[in-house]
Amino acid sequence: MNLDTILHFLARVLTLLLVIPIHESAHALVAKWFGDDTAERAGRISLNPMDHFDPIGTILMIFTGFGWAKPVPINPMRMKKYRAGIALTALAGPVSNILAAFVAVLAYAIMMTTEAGVDASIEKAVTPISCVKLLLVYLYHTNIGLAIFNLIPLPPLDGYNVLSYFTSSKVDRWFHQHQREISITFFLVIIGLSYMPSWLNPLYYARNFVADLLWDTVKWIPKLKWGY
Repeated sequence: MNLDTILHFLARVLTLLLVIPIHESAHALVAKWFGDDTAERAGRISLNPMDHFDPIGTILMIFTGFGWAKPVPINPMRMKKYRAGIALTALAGPVSNILAAFVAVLAYAIMMTTEAGVDASIEKAVTPISCVKLLLVYLYHTNIGLAIFNLIPLPPLDGYNVLSYFTSSKVDRWFHQHQREISITFFLVIIGLSYMPSWLNPLYYARNFVADLLWDTVKWIPKLKWGY
């Protein structure tokens, strides 16, 4: 295992340590805003990764790129607005990831701006700055990927709970009655997407769209004068 492989592995692990607590805490915080403090009492408004990690899900995320965290416990019956509370609590996770991705790409852009004119041989060397830039790249892409993936409108993903705001109780009952079939469908979809060529994968286009949008937004900031 060479140094480059080790650095990328460490960047992936550190990214998960930062990304997952942000995502899960956002769920818990919005649930509290709507009157449900179940997650807060369970200690889930926390940036401590150990409060959110599921052992099996975490190992899978590190080595396969797909996994899960401990579900954030919520009690919709305690929320001030039942459907809006569920939908916005679910949406908070992906939104927090998009915001985190923007912060990462903004920091990367600032570093690129201040390093304009650096010799190429120095740029490619393993330095503290190059390690930080590698971490920012991982944070950027991982946050976007996590946000897009979680917006798939299938349970147990956040996208389903966001969609539930626009559906009826009849639709909710149908999903509840067919949980087993839906779970099988979910895993088949995930497997299918993982083997699907990028030019056929809708998640690939969605991820690239968001990535390009954030990057273009950062480049429009007047203070960032690009050196190339």
